[in-house]
Amino acid sequence: MKATPLRTHPAARCRPLMRVLMVSTSYPRDASDWRGIFMAYLAGALARADQVQLALWAPPGELHACAAFATSPREADWLSGLMARGGISHWMRTQPLAGLAAAWRLLRLLRAAYRRLTDVDIYHINWLQCALPLPDNGKPALITVLGNDMKLLRLPLMRAALRRAMRGRKVAICPNARWMDAPLRAAFGDVATVIPVVFGIDPLWYAIERDIRAGEPRRWLAVTRLTANKLGPLFEWSEPLFRDGARELHLFGPMQENIAVPAWVHYHGSATPEQLAGEWFPRAHGLVTLSRHAEGRPQVMLEAMAAGLPIVASRMPAHADIVADGVTGALCDSAAAYADALRALEDIGTNRRFGAAARAWAAREIGTWDDCAGRYVDIYRRLLGRDADA
Repeated sequence: MKATPLRTHPAARCRPLMRVLMVSTSYPRDASDWRGIFMAYLAGALARADQVQLALWAPPGELHACAAFATSPREADWLSGLMARGGISHWMRTQPLAGLAAAWRLLRLLRAAYRRLTDVDIYHINWLQCALPLPDNGKPALITVLGNDMKLLRLPLMRAALRRAMRGRKVAICPNARWMDAPLRAAFGDVATVIPVVFGIDPLWYAIERDIRAGEPRRWLAVTRLTANKLGPLFEWSEPLFRDGARELHLFGPMQENIAVPAWVHYHGSATPEQLAGEWFPRAHGLVTLSRHAEGRPQVMLEAMAAGLPIVASRMPAHADIVADGVTGALCDSAAAYADALRALEDIGTNRRFGAAARAWAAREIGTWDDCAGRYVDIYRRLLGRDADA
């Protein structure tokens, strides 16, 4: 991949109003790569916005024609290696010393990139840690926050370092779920504006037509990275309900820890969105997640709801922010509640009613990635004092 200078990127002919440098340590290599896929959707939507000239500092991949990579070849090579290792959070969790060294290297690369890329009106920074090396130039910043970022704030001196990076500029901190609003206001409310912004959903999911029928296998899907926290009690609670074969649990996602998958689970490894949308979502009774992970607003849950799938989820703030218990799915805090939820949603009429409610909620509250880009563009204008441009 060859980096394209900001001054010559293809959107320049459109006489853009806002030059945005977006930073992300995750980005998919191509359409078949599941890693960081939401960043590709977001970058594409922002590139389509006629008020934005987008430059992206991220691992190499396929990018919309009206945007440009701002990553140097050396930076792109290192970020590709980071993606291959599962990302900075996974690296630090599994190999703390090597991960800490990698985090330091990442901050050094970002510091050099921020100093090199000066032809920018506003920074769009994904994940709090990427804001640490911001230059002292007064340019505004929009900083997104996912659930995993909240753990970062527990590290010694982290809040002080982030507050220092925000000093002297307008900052909007944008968590992707409302449950993070209060703790972020408590930490940064005097130096930044906290504005929750939900991500979008690709129209692919809204277009799915479900076809579940009585007498066919009762298929339930779990789509997750395979770690102990992400799986939670999934195997333990599911075994008495699935091991006789009357139900089928189909598990999708990359193996990121040494997890023993029981023989009664249908484990498929990673799957592309097209595979899930075309083959699995239409015939499934619903999506199951019993995660204990520090979730933000899990994208796969939103996509499943847009497809009309009811959700059965562990009771935690991130899930309660999405699932209306008894309306679009069920929140469970015990094996018995989990079993009751599966049985209730295996009634075809109940399932279709919950699925229709889930899709209606997703369309009303989330919308598409273009809707999400519009939410960010509105914040760009506010930070730049360009409300009159709307």
